Amino acid sequence: MRRVFLWAARNRWLKERLPRYRFMRRAVRRFMPGETLADALAAALPLQPAGITSMYTRLGENLEHVAEAEEVAAHYIDVIDKIVAAGITGEVSVKPTQLGLDLDPELCLGHLVRIAEHAAAAGMFLWIDMEGSAYCEATIKLYERLHAVQPNTGICLQSYLKRTAADVERLRPLDPAIRLVKGAYDEPDSIAYKDRRQIDSNFVGLAVAFLLDGRGRPVRLGLGTHDVALIEQIAEQVHAAGIGRDAFEVEMLYGIRTDQQYRLAKAGYRVCALIAYGEYWYPWYMRRLAERPANVWFALRQLLP
Repeated sequence: MRRVFLWAARNRWLKERLPRYRFMRRAVRRFMPGETLADALAAALPLQPAGITSMYTRLGENLEHVAEAEEVAAHYIDVIDKIVAAGITGEVSVKPTQLGLDLDPELCLGHLVRIAEHAAAAGMFLWIDMEGSAYCEATIKLYERLHAVQPNTGICLQSYLKRTAADVERLRPLDPAIRLVKGAYDEPDSIAYKDRRQIDSNFVGLAVAFLLDGRGRPVRLGLGTHDVALIEQIAEQVHAAGIGRDAFEVEMLYGIRTDQQYRLAKAGYRVCALIAYGEYWYPWYMRRLAERPANVWFALRQLLP
């Protein structure tokens, strides 16, 4: 089923047609409050009193024209300003291909620097999202160059890729900010773990090692997972070293396991809701269905009257 949804995420014919159906638009509302930034900001307001912060990403990837990248960069500058104006504790996350990586890597870096500097001036980090494995090396190189001029930046790494342990070691001298996720793209066996137990074990091992090595250093770690058992396992393993629950961030998608987001925040964890918005939600939504079987059953229920 995972392979089917990942195939559907790439299929141009489905991408053009399925979003027109009402049941699809109804189902995606579980994962995103709406298509506009105003929708996203409004969704964050009820989370604030519970101490749950927010991260915003405008959906879309693989732009075809340089002018589009300029528009996206300007949009994220505006997002930062609107977060501040609303009094929300939040940050932004961007995809490199959304800023022109396919077209001109230097142009993409320039946009990243501009957004990162604006974010730092507002007391925020800029996060770089990770896309498919074809972009992994280019994205890490971008982050290394960006971090050299603006330390208030972070990068997403995926525990299902076999290279990730080496990537963490490569970035460690930078005292990086890392958002660790499991991964949601269809990758070959030669470069990615396919067994869930292997992916989970790598996720825990990478997180624990990063936290232990980062004691007393200005590193950040976000755990991008809805698997509460893994989160608590990591917290338990580092507790003996004097590392508390507030030493890392739990990052879950808006609308997913909301009860657990509130419970974890109350239990002393730092919790962040990732809020996506925008018109180009179809491939992103298909990957969310591929990530977790429970999401599929929710989507199927939307077919009922």
